[in-house]
Amino acid sequence: MARRKNVITEYRSYFLPLHFPVVLLAGDYWRISDKPSGRLHFHNCLELGVCHSDSGKMEFFGKTYTFKKGDVTCIPRNIPHTTYSAPGTKSHWSYIFLDPELLFAKFLPSAWRNFDLSMYSFHNCNFIFGQQEYPDIYSLAVQAIEELKKQETGYQLSAQGLLLSLYIKLYRMQYLEAKANPDIESGIPEYSLPITAALNYIENYYDQPLTIEQLAEQCHLSATHFRRTFHDIIGMPPLEYLNITRIMKACVLLRSTQDTILSIAEQTGFQSISSFNRLFGRIMQMSPREYRKQMLQADEQLRNQSILEYSGWLFPERE
Repeated sequence: MARRKNVITEYRSYFLPLHFPVVLLAGDYWRISDKPSGRLHFHNCLELGVCHSDSGKMEFFGKTYTFKKGDVTCIPRNIPHTTYSAPGTKSHWSYIFLDPELLFAKFLPSAWRNFDLSMYSFHNCNFIFGQQEYPDIYSLAVQAIEELKKQETGYQLSAQGLLLSLYIKLYRMQYLEAKANPDIESGIPEYSLPITAALNYIENYYDQPLTIEQLAEQCHLSATHFRRTFHDIIGMPPLEYLNITRIMKACVLLRSTQDTILSIAEQTGFQSISSFNRLFGRIMQMSPREYRKQMLQADEQLRNQSILEYSGWLFPERE
């Protein structure tokens, strides 16, 4: 097997609002250069893309795919990739970033809750879906983008329904592929990050005491090699990334539950309330209590706005 080329990998973390964990990147700005950057990137959530013009290449670790106008791309979290257009062109894109587990929490059966459309769930994972071969996927993706762009009354509910339908179609495809090829061994693909297993382990066990040695073992690396590799890719030490993950999980609990701050600290893996408060203040630039107060006020404003919009929708003013 040919040895992988060394590439610089960039971690992109997108903040997804808790009440509607979806972010749209669209408009004329989102045109992709025809110059290969040689730099792979990955993100903390699922990426859906729609190519509106031209063609080009998508690169993964050791894999290259061709895209064209009308293609829909689906890139799970923690999958390093890069995109560049055909020579002399700048392909135009729209992107949706979302957290399926949060967005569809009320709809998905429990068996689906940890399914992220990734190769860790199903070995043969498609990344690109052509408009002609998959017209329903293209239609749902484009409709969701239009709802998010126009933001008309009820757009969040409509976009959620469209994205849920799209998600289920992708799930069915992956499930049928896995069922048709039961002898293919599932697991982390060869073009994933060398630290992917550690990232997944942190995501699943952030509430437990974790050590460098445990995380390195998940990746079959020595502690020294793992620590260096992790820092090169993420830009911070593994335990700092673990603590940031814990704080982000704590933010969700502070905003979505009435649990005490002490309980939330314990649920997210902190051994003492003092260490939790200190780290929370350093990362969020405010105390957990202040954060909860601000977010509850913001959520209340959004709820009131939604109620007004919904009332106007049901009972429009007459001229």
